Amino acid sequence: MTNRIRKIINDPVYGFITIDDPLVFQVIAHPWYQRLRRIHQMAFAHLVYPGAVHTRLHHSLGAYHLMCNALTELKNKGVEITPEEETAAKIAILLHDIGHGPFSHALENVLISNTHHETISILIMRVLNEQMKGQLHKAIDIFTNNYTKPFLHQLISGQLDVDRMDYLTRDSFFTGVSEGVIGYDRILKMLAVKDGDLMVEEKGIYSIEKFLVARRLMYWQVYLHKTVLGAEKTLIKIIQRAKELIQQGQTVQAASATFDFFLRSATSTAFIEQQLDKFCMLDDYDVLTTIKNWIFHPDTVLSTLCHCLIDRRLLKVKLQAETFNQDWIKTQRNNICHQLKINEGDCDYFIYTGEIENTTYDPSEERINILFKNGTVTDISKVDNALIHQALASPVKKYYICYYNC
Repeated sequence: MTNRIRKIINDPVYGFITIDDPLVFQVIAHPWYQRLRRIHQMAFAHLVYPGAVHTRLHHSLGAYHLMCNALTELKNKGVEITPEEETAAKIAILLHDIGHGPFSHALENVLISNTHHETISILIMRVLNEQMKGQLHKAIDIFTNNYTKPFLHQLISGQLDVDRMDYLTRDSFFTGVSEGVIGYDRILKMLAVKDGDLMVEEKGIYSIEKFLVARRLMYWQVYLHKTVLGAEKTLIKIIQRAKELIQQGQTVQAASATFDFFLRSATSTAFIEQQLDKFCMLDDYDVLTTIKNWIFHPDTVLSTLCHCLIDRRLLKVKLQAETFNQDWIKTQRNNICHQLKINEGDCDYFIYTGEIENTTYDPSEERINILFKNGTVTDISKVDNALIHQALASPVKKYYICYYNC
């Protein structure tokens, strides 16, 4: 007979989170999961919103809590979910972000090239499954959408998943940005399943609209805030410069052997699969300590970029709807080259342009279906008098320029 276990975690957002399954507790206690304590959920958002210092571990536990609530609501409505499926879904959401590297999305495909964090998550899950004697097999099937009940995967990854519900709620709480507040508890109460797919009861339409609008506002006000964007781009430029100097044969030493290993390696999915133990030792602290050390590096480009990030003397960032005037950019480039005494090629690290975009709701990607009392199902964008209409399905694009102006 398996010994029962019951642990409670005091979460500032939801209150007490209960862990009452030995396998779930075993996953949480694993060192590879505990690494998430050392990875910020919002990368450099704390440079704008000082309270935004919560971690990936906070988020995954919050998503786990919402998953528990969602499964309870669905079971109460007669949806058949076995105890094994319930445990598997909880483990899948706990591990959904375990493949994130340092500073999460900011360094994705920069430090670890051509490998998405979800791919690494699956690789880690498979190793954990071996260590735990095959007990995570069903969780992996749910995570990869290879299980017979699609709604379990949709709770983890979809337009209306508990992942998004938690990060909007949690990020709003820690940043203090009230525009991100959503009625997650009402949304969970309104969830339903029909023909194996997750949908929302008619009574929940307005809560879903508020959820989608809140997500839109959070992206432009927080996630894509110009200062946050500038800091993340600076981090990317630092890593790119370090790799360039290494390729040139110059001495560039990271503060940790693990970080140094990945700086010098040509990565791929097959490579990461063989180095998961090293990857799971890598966190924000390795990167940040290294950047502090590189302030004193003899290379002007690398040391200046590191100073900008550590001292929060960030590159100036402008956002606008049109592309930037090329003559103005050329003038700025000349000024930067003269000020820093660097050549034209190196100036690319201190002035560059790009574009960002966000879509409120794209029905071609993942649909939010509304279940009406008469049994009919309609996409939320086609509901009469709905706020989420076709115009909001179009992406909003903005152009940005980052440039040195210290």
